[in-house]
Amino acid sequence: MKLWGGRFTGEADQHFAAFNASFRFDQRLLTADLQGCAVQARALGQAGILNEDEVATIIDGLQQITNAAQDSAYVKQVAFAQTEDVHSFIEARLVELIGAVGYKLHTGRSRNDQVATATRLFLREEITAIDALIVDAQRALIELAEKYPNAPLPGYTHLQKAQPILLAHFLLAYFQMLTRDRQRLAEVCNRVNVLPLGSGALAGTNFPVDREWMAQELGFAGVTHNSLDAVSDRDYLIEFTNAAALTMMHISRLSEDLIIYATQEFGFIKLGDAIATGSSLMPQKKNPDSLELVRGKAARVFGHVTAFLTMTKGLPLAYNKDLQEDKEALFDTIDTLSDSLRVIATVLRNIEFNAERARASAIRDYTNATDLADYLVRKGIEFRKSHDIIGRVVVYAIEQGRELNELTLDEYQNFSPLFTEDLFAAISLESCLAGKNRTGGTSPEQVQIELANARAKLDR
Repeated sequence: MKLWGGRFTGEADQHFAAFNASFRFDQRLLTADLQGCAVQARALGQAGILNEDEVATIIDGLQQITNAAQDSAYVKQVAFAQTEDVHSFIEARLVELIGAVGYKLHTGRSRNDQVATATRLFLREEITAIDALIVDAQRALIELAEKYPNAPLPGYTHLQKAQPILLAHFLLAYFQMLTRDRQRLAEVCNRVNVLPLGSGALAGTNFPVDREWMAQELGFAGVTHNSLDAVSDRDYLIEFTNAAALTMMHISRLSEDLIIYATQEFGFIKLGDAIATGSSLMPQKKNPDSLELVRGKAARVFGHVTAFLTMTKGLPLAYNKDLQEDKEALFDTIDTLSDSLRVIATVLRNIEFNAERARASAIRDYTNATDLADYLVRKGIEFRKSHDIIGRVVVYAIEQGRELNELTLDEYQNFSPLFTEDLFAAISLESCLAGKNRTGGTSPEQVQIELANARAKLDR
């Protein structure tokens, strides 16, 4: 059954009808759309458009559909060719159940404000679910950090060894990224949480429905204030997809780090069997497919951001059928992000850290050179001059094939008489870590503080 047709005397081409139909994907909005329909019925009753019996009959019919929809097989029984979209599906089922009074539900309403309402209701719930998945990924980061609270790790810039850090400090960097992701999602949710119902097709409704009451009943913070904008606005979907893209970017970066650390060349982590796969040819292989897929799937969400912007950039007001294309991009973004967050949390709970190898690597390849330069600064030399001296010391050590702590005091004093025996304590791994004892630094003391803060934040 169509929600339109009186204007037409002929039948639509069957291929166009199939091309035009959206029920195969927008059926995911069914529960949300039924919520909106129930409030629409009650609002029409309050406005005197429906009598009490009609409202009760419609609400009962909608509840029957809601109950039946809990069984996924119920929706699949509907012939897609007979159902244009989720809205026509609801009306057809409602009329089957309660008769012609079901046709009254659409009074003063358009599919334009109906779908905008259902999409906002749907996305609001999905954001809550995604937030919980981000929290779980953060918990997994904390769990791994607390398992190895004082384990050193070489830190990198340009993928070249830079300075020693703690593994927990590394993991907390991603905790901070995910915290910002949660904040962005919360901000997006504030803009999602506005009711467009009552905007009609584009100009508003002729019937005196109480939009503010409907908003309150559906848990919205307020109502839209321009009907043209309300039915054509997809900013909230673009914002959500962009926020999702940032989260995918963050966990893709984490995936890349873990992939590198799992190589034989680095050997800092070992992947558990639960998160790796093998090779069809090479029996010795253990591939980080879980992480590679997360890294790869980030591109899907990035693509959806571009698709949303491209789809909407030239649309005139108000609603255009182009906007039907928002659903598949939205649903795939939600699914991809949700699945990727679950996988990343699982990975973090199924890796083993090689603390001994990481510790040995953390203090090799002159990662303590900056601390040696700071040592001379504390002796009274300007940092730029100290930087130059230590650069020459490093060149000498490389030529000798030795680390900085393997040179003798006599050799150091050839570069500056300010070097004394205490330099060796200043460039020890423990000193290099402990010295970064300011808020946000990698010292064990600061990392413990930040771990406690992170745990408390999640517990709140």
